Order: sequence, then C-alpha cells, then structure tokens
Amino acid sequence: MVLVSQKAAGTLVVGGALSFTLSSLLYPSMLGVQKVSSAPSRVIAAPATGTLTEADRDFVVQVRAAGLWEYPVGQTALKKGTTKAVRSAGEHLVDGDAALDAACRNVANQLGIALPNQPSPQQQSLESRLNAESGKQFDTDLATTVRTTNGQFLTTIASVRTTTRNSLVRALADQVNNTVLDHISVVEKTGLVDFGQVLVQETTSPNVPAQNLTPPPAVAGQPQVVLTPPANSTVSPSPAAG
Repeated sequence: MVLVSQKAAGTLVVGGALSFTLSSLLYPSMLGVQKVSSAPSRVIAAPATGTLTEADRDFVVQVRAAGLWEYPVGQTALKKGTTKAVRSAGEHLVDGDAALDAACRNVANQLGIALPNQPSPQQQSLESRLNAESGKQFDTDLATTVRTTNGQFLTTIASVRTTTRNSLVRALADQVNNTVLDHISVVEKTGLVDFGQVLVQETTSPNVPAQNLTPPPAVAGQPQVVLTPPANSTVSPSPAAG
C-alpha cells in the first residue's frame, strides 16, 4: 500500500493487512468519553496476562481513536502554529501519540482486540475545525481543545488503572497517563487555554448522537493505519510508570 500522508513531523502509513477472526474482541456500538460501556466490569476474556473486561477493551480502543485524531492535529500545529510554544505542543502531540499508537497496537494484538482505523465522527469534526482555522484562532482553539479532551480522558485512565486485572492494560494505562499529563502541560504552557471553556466542556455531557462518539470499525482486510514518530524528534519519550 502507498502512504496515506507524508509530513515533515512524521508519517501516517498503512501496514500489512489485518486478519480478523471470530475471536477478535470487537468494541461495542457505543463508545463515549465519559462512559465506555454499559457493563464495564463484565469479563470477556481470560488471557494469561489477567482477565479482560469490557472496560479494558474499550479503553484500548479509546487510546487508539484519540491518537488517530490528535496525531494529525499535532502535525498541523507544527505547520500553522504562530508561536514557538504552540509548535512545541504540536511536536509533543505527534511524538506522544506515535509512541502510544505502537504500544496500543501491541497490546491489542496480544489480547485479540480489533482496533479502528479512523477516529469517531466527533473527533473527526474537531480535527476538521482546527484544519480550517489559522493564526491566533487556531492556536487558541488547539490549546483549549487538546486541554479539554485530555482532561476528560484522565477520568477514564484513572478508572481503568485502578480496576483492571490485566497486566498489559495496566501498563498501557500508565503510559497513557504520562503522555496525557505531558500533553496537558505543554498546551497550558502556551498561555492560550480558555479554562472557562474547558470547565464547561468537561462538566457537560456531549449533546451529540451516540454513534458520533464511536470510531467506525476497520474494514476486514483493510491495512492498519500506523502513526510513526518523526526521525528528527527533540522530544524525550514519556517515562513509563513502574
């Protein structure tokens, strides 16, 4: 397959064709930010690394979907950011999401979890809006949007980290937590986060159809999208919690 897109900050590529089997743990039809499952504690598999619940599976899918929209947004920030702080934030987004993508795909492969190749419609709309903006408006909306979405995700990370019985999911949650905190920190350093808007978004349930919160399943046989880090990155990897 050819490259999906090629940019200076990194490359969004497609890998070998996925093989879907009946044993794949397909994610549910509804997947939001605040609530990932109607029965989060239900055990759906018992691998050697520990029992796996619906919440565990949904978390792995959420990590994948988050990177699929935030990674290209980080690339856009590197090109369109009007300040050094915004461009630095973009670099952190690209690097962090590429590292998480690799970890997420590895965990999903070991646990038989099917992953999407596209973010949810809601996440796609966030990306499209930022792509259409420029100048100070882009800088401010980028900082506020990333701060909001990462802040929302912290609740899910904490819940999964404290309840999962699967060692692979636990390690992934540690890495996601470190990366999310890094992303929050770098966008706050831009001085452009609208904290009033962040508070409203974090405390208000999304008024969108449930299907808009769900990343579409990858088509059987479709090559898997891979997020790759830039070769000339200056960002140090987020340390894994141990």
